[in-house]
Amino acid sequence: MKELVVISGKGGAGKTSVLAALAGLAQNKVVVDCDVDAADLHLIFSPEVRKTFDFVGGKKASIVSEKCVGCGRCVEVCKFGAVSDSFKIDPVSCEGCGACYFQCPVSAIDFTPAVSGRWYESDTRFGKLVHARLGVAEENSGKLVSEIKSYARDIAEKEGCSLVLCDGSPGVGCAVIASVSCADMALVVIEPTLSGIHDAARVFELARRFGVTLAACVNKFDLNLRLTAEIRSFCEKNSAEVVGEIPYSKDFVAAMNAKKTVVEFNPESPAAREIKKMWKIISQKL
Repeated sequence: MKELVVISGKGGAGKTSVLAALAGLAQNKVVVDCDVDAADLHLIFSPEVRKTFDFVGGKKASIVSEKCVGCGRCVEVCKFGAVSDSFKIDPVSCEGCGACYFQCPVSAIDFTPAVSGRWYESDTRFGKLVHARLGVAEENSGKLVSEIKSYARDIAEKEGCSLVLCDGSPGVGCAVIASVSCADMALVVIEPTLSGIHDAARVFELARRFGVTLAACVNKFDLNLRLTAEIRSFCEKNSAEVVGEIPYSKDFVAAMNAKKTVVEFNPESPAAREIKKMWKIISQKL
């Protein structure tokens, strides 16, 4: 079983659109939406949820009014301003650090596991999708990504799937680290802009630290041919093969509005043909 993760150095590079198109071309796979902070793959896949799970990402504090003596110690030690002068804790502002719990002289603080989000196993026209929704202002997205990736691998093993296809988060944060961990290949989607090259360099460095094989895809390559040439040179120096150069196409937006991948929406468009060609190269490398 192989694992391919599609990532990008910044949001809006076209990562999810590319991943969705590859999911439509790949066979015998399980798809995972690891962009749990801003999940949107379900907008294209229109999943039917089969199982729902709570995600416990940490703990939250609350004050037991019957025990509270109003000493104000919790207000003093909270560095996040979560405790009001009336000795109530705002669950959104609470970071779950536990300072008030350990400092309360009369043990009037409950510090209990809290549900930070939910994750799902769903059926789609492309097969199984494992996806999640992190709660507003909640953290531990890296832990949630690790949890859903592990579950997706279990499904793949049980159902004899040969590929786990992951839509990673943009950037180089905790969720990206969890997305890249254990992957066999990372496909980095790059825009032909100066920031695109800069951000790709950070992603390349991260992937190398995990020993992941690198490949690159230049999205909207024809918007700046000079920078696209620089990306080719940059990738060559970093041992990352450019497996695809997708031309700018309004079909991507039209396809999303129709809840389809660009390959489904217009199979013979230049963008769709390039993605098909790219998938042949990637599947051979995997």
